[in-house]
Amino acid sequence: MPARRRTDPAAGREALSRWRTDPTSADRTTTATAVRSTLEDLAERAPGHSVEVRVAPYGVVQCVEGPRHTRGTPPNVVETDAATWLSLAVGDLPWTEAVESGRVRASGSRADLSALLPLAPAGAA
Repeated sequence: MPARRRTDPAAGREALSRWRTDPTSADRTTTATAVRSTLEDLAERAPGHSVEVRVAPYGVVQCVEGPRHTRGTPPNVVETDAATWLSLAVGDLPWTEAVESGRVRASGSRADLSALLPLAPAGAA
């Protein structure tokens, strides 16, 4: 059963579009809505509970099929900031580059999200 969306998809697309127009001047609400919506998009694209994706302080989601994690630190974790996450989500930043530069910290055998990104390619947001 897919997770229930908490962010209206239209509001998420609008926030992502505003963020893409000028990421440096996007307000906190716009950024938060864009992050939460794209995290929910990821969870819909790759349902499951084996990878935890954290974009502090805006949101976290569990995704990707595999063993369900319930306690303690998950074995598969992806952590990044909002600007990096949104750049990955729209395809402005390749996964490999983000990991190699340290902008994304990915640990665990299932934490490679390269096959799932971008979520909203250029022109689609």
